[in-house]
Amino acid sequence: MAIFRSILPRLLLWLFLASLALNLVFALADLHWLTIPALLLGWYAADLLSGLIHMYMDYRACRPGMGLDAVFFFPGSRESPEYQSLFRERMARLNPFERISYDFKNHHPRPDALGRRSVWRLIGSTVIAAALPISLAANAAALLLPRWGLVLPGWMMAGLFAFLVGGGFAQYFHGTLHRTQNPWFIKAMRSARLLMTPAAHQLHHDTLQRDFATNSGWSNPLVNWLFNSLRARGRLPDANLEPSS
Repeated sequence: MAIFRSILPRLLLWLFLASLALNLVFALADLHWLTIPALLLGWYAADLLSGLIHMYMDYRACRPGMGLDAVFFFPGSRESPEYQSLFRERMARLNPFERISYDFKNHHPRPDALGRRSVWRLIGSTVIAAALPISLAANAAALLLPRWGLVLPGWMMAGLFAFLVGGGFAQYFHGTLHRTQNPWFIKAMRSARLLMTPAAHQLHHDTLQRDFATNSGWSNPLVNWLFNSLRARGRLPDANLEPSS
């Protein structure tokens, strides 16, 4: 059982990559003039989703009484047995969604820690909860719909493919912004303006009040407008950026 648990993340990651590859095959098998616009729209939608989730998680209040302030403001080394024990005990009080929300807050004072995490730790929850099921469902639809005389257009699959890559790997792309050594394809995607640069992302960390998107940044004007509109209505208070108890 322990061996299975150790290899399960790798199996799920490869299953996701294989399913994405099949999504792409279906997209390329039915090329259309809408394919390129759909790819760009899917990439924009993934960037927008990354920004909206980032904004929400940053400013979502932690549940009071969980003792997260003791973890967040721990004065000693985070490698110490005391901290590790405290961290495990307090995280056990939270549900999975609350742990993810806390991770976003913990990221701000310690941004480079994100760059040291494994790929699966960064994307695992997103892949399992959404990206993999959607990808598999799209492939099933492409295979089964023709039996009823229906067809899933290739351009639609292309847009979904771009959205799933951008959405499924959003936290991985975020992590690359906080480390200096990255694979060649990250550098190539930055050169093509498909991914943002660390300097562009630093604008978010400078104030925590702008540029929440972490993929390409294409959607930041829209997300910034939404953030400012909510702030003008008294929403998203700064007090929610840190746990209070």
